[in-house]
This record gives sequence, C-alpha cells and structure tokens, in this order.
Amino acid sequence: MSQVTITTRENGPYLVAGPATVIDHLGNTFDLAGKETFALCRCGQSARRPFCDGSHRGCGFTAAETAAPAAP
Repeated sequence: MSQVTITTRENGPYLVAGPATVIDHLGNTFDLAGKETFALCRCGQSARRPFCDGSHRGCGFTAAETAAPAAP
C-alpha cells in the first residue's frame, strides 16, 4: 500500500502526496482523478476551498509550525 504524506509549507498550504481521498461535510468525494499531489488551503481565502489557489500570498497569512519531538 502506498503512503500518504502531508507536508506543511511555511506560510502556505498543506501539500498532500499519495493516494488520498478528500470528502466534504455532506459525504461527497472531491474528484482528484490523476492527482498524486495536491494542496489544501490553510489561510481560508482560497476561492477553490478546500484546495489552495495561492491566495495565501496576498492575504498576509503566516504559519510556521514545526514538528517537535514527543515528550518522554
């Protein structure tokens, strides 16, 4: 089975790589035919939500989360 990887982009979207399914709040599946990689909006300004359209570049969105080691 292939692995799905989600990568945060500094001040940008979530990049999803691998065989993933995106389902809306009504249970409808978004058509991702032929897309092995896609970007999910984090800024909330995209006209294509839940997908990124680059709006984060002009709206002042900032996010620089980093992964921290698990506490012992």
